[in-house]
Amino acid sequence: MAGAAPGPAAPPGGRLQEILDLARGAGRVMVEDLAARFEVSPQTIRKDLNELCARRLLTRVHGGAIAGSGVSNLAYAARRLVAQAEKEAIGRAAAARIPNGASLFITIGTTTEEVAKALIQHEDLLVITNNLNVATLLYPHPRIEVIVAGGPVRRADGAVTGEAAVSFIRQFKVDYAVIGVSAIDPDGALLDFDYREVRVARAILENARQAILVADRTKFARQAPVRIGHLAEIDLFVTDLLPEAGIAEICRQSGVDVIETAPRASEPETRDNGRD
Repeated sequence: MAGAAPGPAAPPGGRLQEILDLARGAGRVMVEDLAARFEVSPQTIRKDLNELCARRLLTRVHGGAIAGSGVSNLAYAARRLVAQAEKEAIGRAAAARIPNGASLFITIGTTTEEVAKALIQHEDLLVITNNLNVATLLYPHPRIEVIVAGGPVRRADGAVTGEAAVSFIRQFKVDYAVIGVSAIDPDGALLDFDYREVRVARAILENARQAILVADRTKFARQAPVRIGHLAEIDLFVTDLLPEAGIAEICRQSGVDVIETAPRASEPETRDNGRD
């Protein structure tokens, strides 16, 4: 019928489907690896990736592509493999800004887990978390007290969500909130996939004196449907690299300090925008 809206794109087949399956399983695929696997040229693989990205099944990143660009999240184990080295560097940089003797919330997320790993040598910390993975990392260390929020546990990633967790979080007022996000919109909106997780994240932000956002640059290439908040609510943003000037300007205007762990050669590593 003339003027009818186009139907959904047909699912990919053959090599494209195999590439998509690999990306969904590992979180990321690289051009050179795929070229060797399928015995084709890198140019051919780039065309394949571009087609999958045009269908919004993958998102292009330097040297390859990542999965999970739409309204469904990537499997947690696979998310750990996406930008792994970048997340480790972000975790170390964020942990360096948290002093001994501090109290803090740590939310669910693979990048917030890297912050937790980097806090292991700290002393006299009080860590309150809805992330069972963070609790497992930190509870063996006698200089760190760990409190876990109560409520239903999401099997996919060990997140504790729901109204019980929100009510529990609201009992505290801590020095720092370390939060992760699934996506960052060009207008500075911080986004996630699960509204129940977002309610916990909002309670954490509202009950911390300073908010630290940890997110690598792939979050700027993703979309998610539920709004957590805005960059203007953040005190410190630790990332590997800001991909566009617009986000940097939002941070500057809002007084958000930015640490880039992989700065461009001509730029300083830390932008201090004057927020106390």
